[in-house]
Amino acid sequence: MERNKVSKLHDDLVVIDGLIVSDFGPEIFREMRRGGITAANCTCCVWEGFEETMRNVARWKGWFRDHRDLITQVRTAGDIRRAKDERRTGIILGWQNTSAIEDRLEYLDLFHELGVRIIQMTYNTQNLVGSGCYEGRDGGLSDFGHDVVTEMNRLGILCDLSHVGPKTSEDVIRASRQRVAYSHCLPSGLKAHPRNKSDEQLRFIAEHDGFVGVTMFPPFLPKGPASTVDDYVAAIEYVIGLIGEDRVGVGTDFTQGYGKPFFDWITHDKGNGRKLTDFGEVVNPAGFREIADFPNLTSAMERRGWRASRIEKIMGGNWLRLLEDVWGG
Repeated sequence: MERNKVSKLHDDLVVIDGLIVSDFGPEIFREMRRGGITAANCTCCVWEGFEETMRNVARWKGWFRDHRDLITQVRTAGDIRRAKDERRTGIILGWQNTSAIEDRLEYLDLFHELGVRIIQMTYNTQNLVGSGCYEGRDGGLSDFGHDVVTEMNRLGILCDLSHVGPKTSEDVIRASRQRVAYSHCLPSGLKAHPRNKSDEQLRFIAEHDGFVGVTMFPPFLPKGPASTVDDYVAAIEYVIGLIGEDRVGVGTDFTQGYGKPFFDWITHDKGNGRKLTDFGEVVNPAGFREIADFPNLTSAMERRGWRASRIEKIMGGNWLRLLEDVWGG
């Protein structure tokens, strides 16, 4: 499936990707611009501790300086609107783990000052905050985890529950005074997998004013590496059917530029412990192989007969409203 010509609708959209964890650098930034991405949550912590994450943030600060023609840092919802006007891609610094704060709650304030705005509570397994989706026993949110949620609420950092265990997720949803999100997940109603969320989990987060970003990561889709962009849109539509179109968005989980060493690292506990899962062949859906193919996603939504108003919400409008609620304008 070839890349479609960028439609006027896509060009006019605020396009927000709730999770990208690609091999970042100028080529990926150019891909983002070719794809018309207004803003993206870009991972700078997976298994890393404080020092390594600080180095990752420092590298991003250099990229913001050296590639300011392509990208700009996002701290507020207004920064996303500005990025759209300036035809740059707004980068939201995000984490897929709380490992970077180690056991120091005050580090959250420090990283907030540096611009970190989305933090996933756990990555796959157990940490000081709670349990991940591959943990054998989900013990729920720890007392320290409750403190972390409270501090994230105070600072205006979005709580992400994508790789988090079901009990810990429920605890965070109940504890948070701010809206929370699954930034990148798929429904287990389409494919049973520890990383996918049940219909009940999806309804529960929506009932508590939460948000669901739908991923296209092929191991979690019913057809795996044989999936197409149309299968991805069908998965988004399944979630819309459960919770409505006002709480759903895109969270691709693009891993562009990475190979086997990266997938080995993310599928072992703490990066080098026990093997958690085997993704098999990772081939992105046909028609949506690369970040620059984002216009094809809009076209697939149009082929499915979606109204322009729904496309505007799912491609970025709903994300923008969520982030404005949590961060402020």
